[in-house]
Amino acid sequence: MRTHLPSGRSSDMQNWNIAVTDFSKTPLLDTIHTPEDLRRLKVEQVRQVADELRQETIDAVSVTGGHFGAGLGVVELTTALHYVFDTPRDRLIWDVGHQAYPHKILTGRRDRIRTLRTGGGLSGFTKRTESDYDPFGAAHSSTSISAALGMAVARDLSGGTNNVIAVIGDGAMSAGMAYEAMNNAGAMNSRLIVILNDNDMSIAPPVGAMSAYLSRLYSGKTYRTLREAAKQLGNHLPKIIANRANRVEEYSRGFMMDGGTLFEELGFYYVGPIDGHNLDHLLPVLANVRDMQTGPVLIHVVTQKGKGYGPAEASADKYHAVVKFDVATGAQAKSKPNAPSYQNVFGQSLVKEAEKDDKVVGITAAMPSGTGIDLFAKAFPSRTFDVGIAEQHAVTFAAGLATEGYKPFCAIYSTFLQRGYDQIVHDVAIQSLPVRFAIDRAGLVGADGATHAGSFDSAYLGCLPNFVIMAASDEAELVHMVATQVAINDRPSAVRYPRGEGRGVEMPEVGVALEIGKGRIVREGTKVALLSFGTRLAECEKAADELAALGLSTTIADARFMKPLDLDMILKLAREHEVLLTVEEGSIGGFGSHVMQTLAEHGMLDGGLRMRAMVLPDEFLDHDSPNAMYARAGLDAKSIVAKVFEALGKDFKTETVKLA
Repeated sequence: MRTHLPSGRSSDMQNWNIAVTDFSKTPLLDTIHTPEDLRRLKVEQVRQVADELRQETIDAVSVTGGHFGAGLGVVELTTALHYVFDTPRDRLIWDVGHQAYPHKILTGRRDRIRTLRTGGGLSGFTKRTESDYDPFGAAHSSTSISAALGMAVARDLSGGTNNVIAVIGDGAMSAGMAYEAMNNAGAMNSRLIVILNDNDMSIAPPVGAMSAYLSRLYSGKTYRTLREAAKQLGNHLPKIIANRANRVEEYSRGFMMDGGTLFEELGFYYVGPIDGHNLDHLLPVLANVRDMQTGPVLIHVVTQKGKGYGPAEASADKYHAVVKFDVATGAQAKSKPNAPSYQNVFGQSLVKEAEKDDKVVGITAAMPSGTGIDLFAKAFPSRTFDVGIAEQHAVTFAAGLATEGYKPFCAIYSTFLQRGYDQIVHDVAIQSLPVRFAIDRAGLVGADGATHAGSFDSAYLGCLPNFVIMAASDEAELVHMVATQVAINDRPSAVRYPRGEGRGVEMPEVGVALEIGKGRIVREGTKVALLSFGTRLAECEKAADELAALGLSTTIADARFMKPLDLDMILKLAREHEVLLTVEEGSIGGFGSHVMQTLAEHGMLDGGLRMRAMVLPDEFLDHDSPNAMYARAGLDAKSIVAKVFEALGKDFKTETVKLA
């Protein structure tokens, strides 16, 4: 690149233009294709790599959208880990995975980083099939320590010597699974490294030079050798004196190091807290821990979400997740909604119900804004409970409230509710407690992909006795279903609804409780019946219009309830139509299976009825736009029409050509 300004001559100006075009904001990062390239650099160059990695992360996510703040917070940590450890031979596991974008850039995926969360592009989370540098897929939190311990034990059984490192956030540490794993790891004394990325809850106060010095000291070989020698000496002292000496050493370290005692009691050697943005502190500590021959070890690293990008640092949520945005201003390119989102409709409906009934309470597991519980919290802060990433606890906590006459609404994503299934069965269903489950993100969710799709709740709840299960076909129906749940006081209930905007239908002023187990006929026809459970009703209406144009008179029914089913309506549809299709946004074993079981028991499948159940395919669907995912799943209007012709034994393409 030329280092002087152009003179104004045309040839100089042409050369200058070429030079500007060739200029890179990330010259050192451009030379790194894998962590092996990073490890060839001098230690004094690592700071520049981290700075360029932050810039590349900002530029990439401004184009793709996605999780943002947490990734910016671990740029230095990511760079240091790949510089110090021999990845992928050393296993590096990122808990949840939403902070792994910088990791992806450094591990051979930079050329695809602007395909994040798009069809055929990179996953927004770590994924084993995507890279050898992703040893464990993670999009649900708090799994990293368990997985890492499994890998460490497998290494020991195989006689290996590699390191296993789990990076877990302070939010993820609110889940019991993390402590179960730590308790097990401490008891087994397997060589394992856990890095606690403290970026939100401020477990420790701001750290400085003294804390960093102590961390280097405690992680260093000299101190560890002296400590081990002291332990050996203690073995030869009277037990009461040895125990007292150990306590003094542990608690003095806990006092000086701001919180290490808890982890020491679980069997971990605690190091920290250290500044996660200061490479002069990070690199020597990581190197010391890498060379330890015993474990497990926990390194407490303090980072800042959104670090290095002003708008994110200034934002309340540190730009945790974003859509496309302007790098210069931080302004996010959010489209104007045409209709209210389902989560907001739920939150607003719950507020209205709580205004009438002081027994209504709201519960969420670390997702208040994602579920609409944040709206409830603003209106009723004392009746709102965010239990952290602890779905099991959330369910049984709600059960306890229900035993005392309260009306708990447990608002949890479908994909996360799976984590509390034993509690749903044992603590809620068996005792017939009126816990109300609000199941957000039902169906396919687009960019978050298979890990966040609400595919299975109809199947895993439908098999439980005495459960009321509903699905809203639009946002107005959701209002009425919330009111219905308030009125159910003798058994558990669930309402499922999707991510995103509603249909823009006219909204009721107040919700009115529905008759339990009664659906509705939306359109009358004579030959084909489309029985919808959930928001595929809109696609059924499109399909019915097309079928009518093709000469097939079609009835549309909104089931509303999967359990109990509207027996009268279903039998009537079966008697009066040649073809009956059920359509749902869930896996096999859900609504369609219940309908077929009912029809079989009543002999309705013994005659001429052509019955088909349209469900999600028996595979995990990768991320894409929701419309593209539903088309691939065969649950859009076009697929519904084709299924009708298949049931009739006719070729859809041939019939449409004839009519044309």
